[in-house]
Amino acid sequence: MKLQTLSKAIALASAGILGMGVLGGCAAQQTSAVTEAQSENRAYMTQVNQTMETLKDRLASFSDAVSRGDVVNMRTQADNAFKALDSLSSQDAPDSLKDIKQQYVDGCADLETALSDYVTLYAEIDSATDTQPFDWSSYDERLAAIQSSYDSGIAKLEAGDKAAADLNG
Repeated sequence: MKLQTLSKAIALASAGILGMGVLGGCAAQQTSAVTEAQSENRAYMTQVNQTMETLKDRLASFSDAVSRGDVVNMRTQADNAFKALDSLSSQDAPDSLKDIKQQYVDGCADLETALSDYVTLYAEIDSATDTQPFDWSSYDERLAAIQSSYDSGIAKLEAGDKAAADLNG
């Protein structure tokens, strides 16, 4: 009788130990999945930050071309900036950051529009002649539209940054 009771106690203890091992394994898998998701999020945000640094450098070159009045170089530098903007949309974002990525992509699209429209406006002014003068009556309106696209793009990028910070905070 004592042997049977002892056997049952050992069986229960073994079952308990196995159960704890299974639960411990599940907890480790959950912790591992959370750690992996955090790692993927950090990797994506690192890519975004690197892309923004590249964009900042390329926009500095664009600004330099504007200050020199060099339309050809402005177009070249704008194209380089477009490449940085476009690379953001090609980066894979983890599922938890898809909405944030879309804010960044939308913001970049607005910046691309502003930059492109600025180059077009400046080129039209630069290529104006006495026989084909620039239409200054549309200048303020066009410049306001460019500024609006730029402001919208910056606001979307900032919203993406805030959403990313809120996700981590």
